[in-house]
Amino acid sequence: MYNKFVYLPLYDLCRITQPKSEISKQTLIIMANKEKLFSDFPSNSTKEWMDKIMIDLKGADYEKKLVWRTNEGFKVKPFYRLEDIQDLKITESLPGEFPYIRGNKKNDNTWYIRQNIQVEKPNEANKKALDLLNKGIDSLGFHIKAKELDAEYIRVLLKDIHCDAIELNFTTCQRHMTVLAQLLIDYFKEKGYDAEKLHGSLNFDPISKMLQKGKDVSPIIDKACELVNLLKDYPHIYCVAVNSVALNNAGAYIYQELGYALAWGNAYLRKLTDAGIDIDLAAKKIKFNFGISSNYFMEIAKFRAARMLWANIVKAYNPSCDCACQMHIHAETSTFNLTLFDSYVNLLRTQTESMSAAIAGVDSLTVTPFDSVYETPNEFSERLARNQQLLLKEEAHFNRIVDAAGGSYYIENLTASIANEAWKLFLKVEEAGGMIQSILSEQVQNDINNSNKVRHEAVAKRKEVLLGTNQYPNFNEITNSKTPLTHACGCGNNHHTEDATFAKLSVERAASEFESLRLQTEHSGKRPKAFMLTIGNLAMRQARAQFSCNFLACAGYEVIDNLGFTSVEEGIDTALKANADIVVLCSSDDEYAEYAIPAFNYLNGKAMFIVAGAPACMDTLKAAGIEHFIHVRCNVLETLKEYNEKLGIK
Repeated sequence: MYNKFVYLPLYDLCRITQPKSEISKQTLIIMANKEKLFSDFPSNSTKEWMDKIMIDLKGADYEKKLVWRTNEGFKVKPFYRLEDIQDLKITESLPGEFPYIRGNKKNDNTWYIRQNIQVEKPNEANKKALDLLNKGIDSLGFHIKAKELDAEYIRVLLKDIHCDAIELNFTTCQRHMTVLAQLLIDYFKEKGYDAEKLHGSLNFDPISKMLQKGKDVSPIIDKACELVNLLKDYPHIYCVAVNSVALNNAGAYIYQELGYALAWGNAYLRKLTDAGIDIDLAAKKIKFNFGISSNYFMEIAKFRAARMLWANIVKAYNPSCDCACQMHIHAETSTFNLTLFDSYVNLLRTQTESMSAAIAGVDSLTVTPFDSVYETPNEFSERLARNQQLLLKEEAHFNRIVDAAGGSYYIENLTASIANEAWKLFLKVEEAGGMIQSILSEQVQNDINNSNKVRHEAVAKRKEVLLGTNQYPNFNEITNSKTPLTHACGCGNNHHTEDATFAKLSVERAASEFESLRLQTEHSGKRPKAFMLTIGNLAMRQARAQFSCNFLACAGYEVIDNLGFTSVEEGIDTALKANADIVVLCSSDDEYAEYAIPAFNYLNGKAMFIVAGAPACMDTLKAAGIEHFIHVRCNVLETLKEYNEKLGIK
């Protein structure tokens, strides 16, 4: 079975089954009604564009300055033209048709707005669910404690909810999922619901538990067959999940999340079909739960590529109908890039993420509340989260246009490039024995954890920016006892307390180390004062003072900026009167040779002395005893850790 995909090249994945004659006919109809809006504008060749760019670059290297080298392993050009998509067969497909790159939907782009409820008591959860349904939610996600499951529990939980008018999704202990399925079936029959009108999912995904807990629970996967058979008469209730959102939240790159998700889904597909379940039924019972990062256009391309690649994987099993090749996608905004400090910035992150998913045509979407990093989301944050989606629907009308990104030279190229890299990873996993074997051998975890480590290093050096955390922090923010939350399993069982027997995913958020540093400063009771000694060249001293303020405020230091001083002695005296713990000399590189050593000597060790920049005379300054320099090539995190230690902050 593994070799089924090995020799299938990407070009074949991008081929469209729709006859050329049909495409041409529809294209001609569109062209006949198209106004010639640009006939009055002269066309420019790619060479003319490049010539203009090279003039503007003034000798700078085009590749270094303008070509983006992505973490996904391919390059992105600064501009694309029609000629860049002419050889891409993926642009010939239509919405609602194989390979579904343009989405499963033909008439509109409506998606379900989901909000999750942690069920402590079924009657309270029911009350909250009914309230949410009156506020724009049309999809509910219930996290249920397995030990409390029985028929009465389900009746109370779903009381007065019209199950055939919304989407219902359930998560509980993996070992009790078949019990939950049977209870739901009994309830639906008791209420007389039409199975065709019920939509939802059961989150059965032992592979996710293996990745998150480091325990081999692969034998439980056999229960998938029982689940599928139980729910075979409910065509729109999915019961096998691929929670690649766990990879996203662990810091995976886009191609990694997609490549492993495909192998993940294929592992379940293989288990089901090997057990004798028809491929059409097996494929239609699998749902993918993806995460969404803040890489706006790349995420749009990811979902488009995902549908295309999955459609071709299922096609290799020879289903009787192309509809079995559709990928059903739920998307959740990422937790990896959420921050405790300046937490309202999380709203900006989740808004762009939800826009990516909506434009890409996902089936349902959950927006993570902005405060989920440090507290159980309250009514206010949950309201904002659902309103973020309602704005996209009711005001931006994202639900009306199918595949708005289709035909974009840039996004079509991104789609093909991401598909190519994800497919390579998928084949690598299949050749290694499949997803389960790759987890047991720790290949998957090591790969994702390495990405997590690399991304943390990028955040430490500000190569990856977290607004409000490692760049442009709120200078005066105090946490008021806010601390990062750790999330536990919500199923009510204690299997998660067992010791791991192999590597598991690291789920440290990108901001976690900066947050620990700033909390260390705050909890120490000593907030160091950093004084900007601005002198000399006006433009340079202002720029470096601003840079230094942002740099040092990331550790929670109090920063004191100044308009400028006529002498270093004046500046030092003013700093000492302000009880400064740190004095930062802010000037131009040329002037540091004049100002730095006199300022350092005049300060005479009464405060830490820092030079803002990396001047050519740095070696001379170091020889004079000046140790500290801050500049764009610094590891901000490690530098601030060093300063905290020197200042006695522990």
